[in-house]
Amino acid sequence: MGLNFRWAVWVVVAMLAFASPAVAQRGGAAPAGVITSVQIQGNVRAEPETIRSYLQLKEGQPYDAAAADRSLKALFSTGLFSDVVIDMQGSTLIVKVTENPILNRVAFEGNKKIDDDKLRDEVQSKPRQVFTRARVQADVERLLTIYRRSGRYNAVIEPKIIQLEQGRVDLVFEIDEGDVTGIKRISFVGNEHFSDGTLRGRIKTTESAWWRFLSSDDRFDPDRLNLDRELLRKFYLSEGYADFRVVSAVAELAPDRDGFFVTFTISEGERYKFGKIEVTSRFQGLDTDTLKSYLTMSEGDWYDADEVEKTVTAMADAVGTLGYAFVEVRPNIRRNKDTNTIDLTFDIQEGPRVYVERINISGNTRTLDKVIRREFRLAEGDAFSTAKVRRSQQRLKNLGFFEKVDISAAPGSAQDKTNLEVQVVEQSTGEISFGAGFSTTSGILGDISIRERNLLGKGQDLRLSLSLGTLSTLIDLSFTEPYFLDRNISAGFDIFRTSNDRQNIASYSDRSLGFALRAGWAFTEHTRQTVRYTLRQSDIYNVQPWASTIVQRQQGTSVVSEISETIAWDTRDTRLNTTKGWLLRNTVAVGGLGGTQYYVRSTVDGVYYQTIIEDFVASIGGSAGIIAPYNNTTLLLNNRFFIGGDTLRGFRVGGIGPRDANTWDSLGGKYYYTGTAELSFPLGLPKEIGILGKAFMDVGSLWGSADDPSTVDVLDSQLMRVAAGFGIQWISPFGPIRVDYAIPIQKEYFDKTENFRFSFGARF
Repeated sequence: MGLNFRWAVWVVVAMLAFASPAVAQRGGAAPAGVITSVQIQGNVRAEPETIRSYLQLKEGQPYDAAAADRSLKALFSTGLFSDVVIDMQGSTLIVKVTENPILNRVAFEGNKKIDDDKLRDEVQSKPRQVFTRARVQADVERLLTIYRRSGRYNAVIEPKIIQLEQGRVDLVFEIDEGDVTGIKRISFVGNEHFSDGTLRGRIKTTESAWWRFLSSDDRFDPDRLNLDRELLRKFYLSEGYADFRVVSAVAELAPDRDGFFVTFTISEGERYKFGKIEVTSRFQGLDTDTLKSYLTMSEGDWYDADEVEKTVTAMADAVGTLGYAFVEVRPNIRRNKDTNTIDLTFDIQEGPRVYVERINISGNTRTLDKVIRREFRLAEGDAFSTAKVRRSQQRLKNLGFFEKVDISAAPGSAQDKTNLEVQVVEQSTGEISFGAGFSTTSGILGDISIRERNLLGKGQDLRLSLSLGTLSTLIDLSFTEPYFLDRNISAGFDIFRTSNDRQNIASYSDRSLGFALRAGWAFTEHTRQTVRYTLRQSDIYNVQPWASTIVQRQQGTSVVSEISETIAWDTRDTRLNTTKGWLLRNTVAVGGLGGTQYYVRSTVDGVYYQTIIEDFVASIGGSAGIIAPYNNTTLLLNNRFFIGGDTLRGFRVGGIGPRDANTWDSLGGKYYYTGTAELSFPLGLPKEIGILGKAFMDVGSLWGSADDPSTVDVLDSQLMRVAAGFGIQWISPFGPIRVDYAIPIQKEYFDKTENFRFSFGARF
């Protein structure tokens, strides 16, 4: 019995040993045989040899499961196949592939807010490429990102595949753009010293409201949220909270996905005052006491990081002008937490010797590189200067060609070299402006001007002006080349024709036809000279029988040949919306180099701007002039000064000055002066609306009859006229719109007044 059992066990073991190879082969394990042939199946466009090149299993080699897996991955990575199967049948390796189709067309349906071209630039799927589902899914994510950046977080994009013959497909992205997802609420946590409303006014992101339809700041943008964190930090640092930090900035999508709830969690910290303020220098011979005049803060003032930055800039510029090429001003800060004060030391030392290696410009698709380079105050190879970089940036902004100008320094090929990376965002330089004025005494005036300030991207200025109204007509063609013959000399010409109906002013009309040639160049960074030659033919006509004797005597044609020179000193921070700086000009003109008119004229005008507190800008300005005939000639009416309108609000054009006592005709004058003081301030409306209030006072006078007073009874007075008023200015999408209302406070009984003035402009 025991012997038979042992024999039975041995028989079973032997049977299992002989059967195991067959069982393993049927179970799919790798055979130990050698590959005798490789067969490629299912390929249509792909060549068999191309597929074989990706295989790591060759004829004559033993089958290897790991090599088969690597071959499978290599074939999938080509993007040519949607399915690959590698199988060993006997000694033959079978590679069966299913090819991806070819894209015939990529289309977009349902998109209205973003055009096809912009979407097509974002997707990687292109016609005549191999279709892959992974690439299509990546394209969907890219398109959703585009819509989210425009504030449409409800956008839904569904890719559809349309099968065609010969292994081709059409790819259609069906788009439901959804509504704009705005900001429903902005909240702050941790603010004890400033209200939520105050902090909302300091950040860029705004809550959605009906009047913000022209702005995108009420749409959620992660990049803008990062900017808001920095704006909050700068605000608190300017108010003395040196330990301030933004703990978190979180945007949560509402459950119904119709808006975001933005929450800033902040830690204000303690408020500090300035302690001891010192200035030290490591330059031998540099007087630090002189540099203390550039300090904008005093001990005991609340700490203000903005003032520290301004002082650093002012000191660096001042030391740089003294001949020190490499200057670095380091503000060393020491906190005294027991007294809540900050001691500050401005350490002036020699900065690293760095030279400009290259100036790289990007973003200018229209403007030529040389137009940008010629505005730089330093060139490649010059010593790097932060002040000159800042001035170059300001000059580029003053061109009016760019919406945004960023200049940053990047490492060069060596430690003592740096590259300047200039990134610009171009804006429209074509401009069409409309102007209008109205008063009960002077009627309606209108003008239109078509202008291109960056002709062909060369920085040239071409303008055609047409002014039509009840009182005057002007046609003016003007062209300016800012860098004539690639030199720092501007040159240009004007061709003009004017016609003025002065019947309500002096019972006559006049017209002129002529041209002017001009050239200008800079003496210094802020001083410029311009010379101009003008030749015009003037005609005084349509003189009424009841007109003043002075007017009647001047009826007829005259020729003016005039040369003039203007010197201007301009330190304004910007040409538009100026917040600080001076503008002074003086012009001297001589008529009589040919022609029939002989006179000498001199005028001077100036204006000063200063920011009192944030968004409150005060300006004060004035002008004066004198004109004197010579060579025993009579000064014609169209060469005299006329004051009023924009030059003296509250009084109509020609409303003050010498006047015929019998006919009340305005005769113009030989001497004048005007002055104006204005305050620009916010009206408490949302800042993005762009509406500012104006309060102003204008003064002026015009006198000096050019004819013998014994022949005509002339009313002439040097009395200072005074008017005050208020206005509203709106920087609208159609251009600046301004409404002024002025009330004359001091005037002569024979002056002619007006109260209301209106003007507006538009750009394209």
